[in-house]
Amino acid sequence: MIVRDVNKDIIGTSKEVFAKEGQWISRRMLLKDDGMGFSFHETIIKAHTKTHIHYQNHLEAVYCVGGNGKIEDLSTGITYDIYDGVMYALNHHDDHNLYGGTEDMRLICVFNPPIKGTENHDSNGVYPLED
Repeated sequence: MIVRDVNKDIIGTSKEVFAKEGQWISRRMLLKDDGMGFSFHETIIKAHTKTHIHYQNHLEAVYCVGGNGKIEDLSTGITYDIYDGVMYALNHHDDHNLYGGTEDMRLICVFNPPIKGTENHDSNGVYPLED
């Protein structure tokens, strides 16, 4: 059994990863080495920010549990509001922009395949595929 407390076991450790440009914080609670077949994260999207993301190597499901923002599907131009209770899934490696709203947005995220833990977006919004 794995039990982790985000405040005691994640924040302030190497499992708390910051965006290069400061627009998000990813608290990585389950990673590839945990052997679950997916990774599990709490992500804080800072208010009034924009992040381009295009996970070409991963699928991601995201559930908002606080705050607000928007996601823009770059292939269709459609923008969706995100707020407490909204889930979205990037089931086609969707190229998108994620916008922080009027307050920080708190998201719970699952990645498949799982990430190793040190990843940060490259210039195309991609996490590399780890061996």
